[in-house]
Amino acid sequence: MVEGISKATYEKLFNHIVLCLNRVLNKHKRQNHQFIGILDIAGFEIFKVNSFEQLCINYTNEKLQQLFNHRMFIIEQEEYKREGIEWDFIDFGLDLQPTIDLIEKPIGIMGLLDEECLFPKATYKTLVHKITSNVSSHPNFCKPDKLRNQCDFAIIHYAGRVDYSAENWLMCNMDPLSDSAVSLMQNSTMPFIREIWKDAEYVDVSQETSLARRKKGMFRTVCQLYKIQLAELMDNLSNTTAHFIRCIIPNLEKKVCV
Repeated sequence: MVEGISKATYEKLFNHIVLCLNRVLNKHKRQNHQFIGILDIAGFEIFKVNSFEQLCINYTNEKLQQLFNHRMFIIEQEEYKREGIEWDFIDFGLDLQPTIDLIEKPIGIMGLLDEECLFPKATYKTLVHKITSNVSSHPNFCKPDKLRNQCDFAIIHYAGRVDYSAENWLMCNMDPLSDSAVSLMQNSTMPFIREIWKDAEYVDVSQETSLARRKKGMFRTVCQLYKIQLAELMDNLSNTTAHFIRCIIPNLEKKVCV
């Protein structure tokens, strides 16, 4: 419970700071919707053991790489066409869609994870079985092998194969806060804590109430919220003039003259 409260408080504090900054910077109502934004995102992550956090980061990178491919290659090909250069049109923008679909489709990894979170008796093993049973035929999905026995499955991302361990994914995705925990924060002796927690939702510890809240849409998983926020970001980027700055690691040793 302490970890859940800490994470939720950090999130609410961060959102509050962003809200305060936006209010200060936007004191005078803008006459138009022009803006300059900077998006800084962590690079693709491939560790020895990759968990739920790496799936979210790598999923985001797949989406951004797809946008980058479309913007760079499609625009370049249009330039060739204007200059009369002979060129066979290639739609690079769809190259990463199979992997994106594997993750975000309703019968994809995130959708299956959300579905498994609805069952009180779901476990790490039932989740892995459900994912493997439903998406094992996908060309970018790999079952574990003897040489990679620490993982439960692997995904072929644009940057390469990534082995994932699904342990603790159910808890990470639900990230539940009981009514008693939320009530504790909402009745804090500190006014600021009460303020940032006033609109918090919780997951009732009783099975029936918990399922009812989820079916009514009052409770959303981390996957659902993440996909909504990512979709909003992609819509924003698609409707703006983007300039890309790629940070490249020259070598894995991070040393000169290698």
